[in-house]
Amino acid sequence: MYPTEYIQFLIHFHGDYDYFECHEILEEYWKTKPRGDRDNYLVGLIQIAVSLYHQRRSNWNGAEKMMKSAITILEKNSTPLLHLGINQAQLLFLLKDRLQSIKKEENFTPLFLPLSDTALEKHCMELCQKQNLPWKDVNTTSNEYIIHKHTLRDRTEVIAERNEQLQKRKQR
Repeated sequence: MYPTEYIQFLIHFHGDYDYFECHEILEEYWKTKPRGDRDNYLVGLIQIAVSLYHQRRSNWNGAEKMMKSAITILEKNSTPLLHLGINQAQLLFLLKDRLQSIKKEENFTPLFLPLSDTALEKHCMELCQKQNLPWKDVNTTSNEYIIHKHTLRDRTEVIAERNEQLQKRKQR
């Protein structure tokens, strides 16, 4: 019914608040589609995660830029959001409210996507339980690794992939 990657995105988004991982998972899924056929609404969801990652790290400019872009994209994509079990009107309200919070440089708090599919939410809750993760718990705090993941992770694979893509471009 829903792509596995989307389910994983939701678990990280509402479970351990690993927004960097949300971005990685959904971006990899998005890239599986040929250029021109890629779903723009997925970029909007990715940008929400990136914005929250930046907000939590007090990168206000990055958080604001990503949130504005996410809102612009998701305002144009009500049907795909509905197919993902997300209430677009509620989501846009939450995102615009969060944008104001970012502009005021307010402390980070988790944002919960307004899921309209109760079966989807129940499934995600069960998967979180199996992984000993909370679900939508505002009192859960993320560890330092998750908060600063992009600076602390092993980048060997990322660098190798970039070099490989660079070589492919040079051969064209």
